[in-house]
Amino acid sequence: MTDHDSLIATAHALADAAREAVRPWFRRPGLEADNKLSAGFDPVTEGDRAAERAMRAVLAEMRPDDTIIGEEFGRTEGRSGISWVLDPIDGTRGFLSGTPTWGVLIAASDASGPIFGVIDQPYIKERFWGGLGQAQMDGPFGPRPLNVLGSRPLLDAIVFTTFPEVGSAAEGQGFHDVASKCRLTRYGMDCYAYALLAAGQIDLVIEAGLSNYDVQAPIAVIQAAGGLVTDWQGGPAHEGGRILAAAGAEQHAEALKILSNVPLD
Repeated sequence: MTDHDSLIATAHALADAAREAVRPWFRRPGLEADNKLSAGFDPVTEGDRAAERAMRAVLAEMRPDDTIIGEEFGRTEGRSGISWVLDPIDGTRGFLSGTPTWGVLIAASDASGPIFGVIDQPYIKERFWGGLGQAQMDGPFGPRPLNVLGSRPLLDAIVFTTFPEVGSAAEGQGFHDVASKCRLTRYGMDCYAYALLAAGQIDLVIEAGLSNYDVQAPIAVIQAAGGLVTDWQGGPAHEGGRILAAAGAEQHAEALKILSNVPLD
């Protein structure tokens, strides 16, 4: 098995393990959440913890020399040059609300950034993956390749973000300035919006205030499907922050022209 084969097999094994660990917690009566913030609400549940523990156990067996960067249990150093960036439940607010728009995010990264990613939705058993020569999804309708929509004008575009306020007041205004030029605006999908972009359903995802574990898997999947993911200045986005994901160069350029003028906090 080549190292690429090993990375791909491990990523799917991680997704399988997380899927089995987290599904019993979804829509579970009486599920409680701890708040990670002193002001505001950033929930974490036993489902989050169970999924990350399950993935860490797989890595301990399959790739013990790799680094792990997980949202819930932090960083475990390795020595191979490969890092696994894990978000056991991206969209815990949706998870708590019973909406099937949350997902498990898994990225294998090297010094250049993410090289393979998985977006997995355990409840509907839908998986999107890309990198290392692959761009594929599988789910209720069976397997199919991932391909973004391609370039088209912003006036024809469908744009997503998770929260209507996006981030700061200035960031929110930047998003709404882009959205006002688009055909359709939708909210609240968390990582599932990035999966829809890779699958050729939508044009843009615009967000702010993200962490590396929020974006590395979507970056790998979208780029493998032919899309673009940058920050709001057009630079690399794999460490998080302000994110602009696009299905084509035209949408990206038009949105970037607006977002690049948003002042830094």
